[in-house]
Amino acid sequence: MKPLDLWNESLAGVLARPVRSALTTLGTVLGIATLVITLGIAATAGNQIVGRFDELTATSLTVEVPPNEDGPALVSWADADNLTRLRGVRSVTPLAQSDKSSNQSVTANTLIDPTRVTDQTLAVIAAGTSLPSTARGKMLHGRFYDEGNLRRRDAVVVLGEQAAKMLGITRLDNAPAVFIGGRAYTVIGILGALGREQVLASAVIVPPTLGADFGLADVTRVLINTSLGAAELIAKQAPSALAPNHADELQVIAPPTPKRARDGVQDDVNGLFLVLGLVSLVVGAVGIANVTLVTVMERITEIGLRRALGAARRHIAAQFLLESSLIGLTGGVIGASVGTVAVVAVSAVRQWTPVLDVRLALAAPVAGAVVGLLAGLYPSLRAARLEPVEALR
Repeated sequence: MKPLDLWNESLAGVLARPVRSALTTLGTVLGIATLVITLGIAATAGNQIVGRFDELTATSLTVEVPPNEDGPALVSWADADNLTRLRGVRSVTPLAQSDKSSNQSVTANTLIDPTRVTDQTLAVIAAGTSLPSTARGKMLHGRFYDEGNLRRRDAVVVLGEQAAKMLGITRLDNAPAVFIGGRAYTVIGILGALGREQVLASAVIVPPTLGADFGLADVTRVLINTSLGAAELIAKQAPSALAPNHADELQVIAPPTPKRARDGVQDDVNGLFLVLGLVSLVVGAVGIANVTLVTVMERITEIGLRRALGAARRHIAAQFLLESSLIGLTGGVIGASVGTVAVVAVSAVRQWTPVLDVRLALAAPVAGAVVGLLAGLYPSLRAARLEPVEALR
């Protein structure tokens, strides 16, 4: 049997029962489409998550300043300004924060309702004036203290969003005050929507000029926001810029590399959903094998006639193998197309940038053909082993 004749006979066998062939192809379509969607969504989601990681974590640095028991503080409040001269630094804020054992008892007493007094134990943190931008937060009410408040040593504070709720302060037009250690401090703002340093949400934030009143005279941390890609370099330069004579005593907390995060996300998502695609593919292979075997049983007389007319066993086996491979190839092409469209559609709905591997789209039809070939192996061998006399009988 010539190759062209073999092709024509196989194609005719597939098209002779179009509905059955379409239903058989559906299993492979689902398997291949699931694989393409899984790998495409994993790559796209990984890229999106890493993009957000780059915008937030990958541009955030923290410098830990240990206490200096032998002399003055290693880093002063003014030293933080040295970091702003480094290229790639967007904002810098020094902080002074003690451990939880020294939290303060804070009492709120509103002027509108003098009978409402709320007493809470909250952390008190001294911070520079650039804290809202460095903590990637926004003022929900009022404003943050400025250099004028520092020069005048105004007794003003800013509350974190959760701290304000705990104290029952929801508005500032009545100039509410909080009492710490028996002294009144006017609340001029409420800070929320923090992108980093979530501890600030439940804290009372005071100007550095008032830090000494709470044992917060020395800087304990310096928050740094950098441009994208500059974090690694700034992490090396920050200790020398803050404390040239004690650079080795400062500890810089830098984010991990974005590539590691991307690989981790993709591996996790792939490992979670790849099994689903493989199961669907196996189901499709079983469907092809079952239908091909039924086709062999229905065409026993045809097989006997072909053998009687001189067709060899290999011709019979090749015909049924080619039929199952055609079904698998068709399912692979349709599945790859459906999967690609699904990835693009999901990305468009989520406003993501789709990440598609061309090699995956090209390999999917081949994978479908291989699945069809393997699925048709047993039925084709069974058809080839039929004896002409028994088949015609």
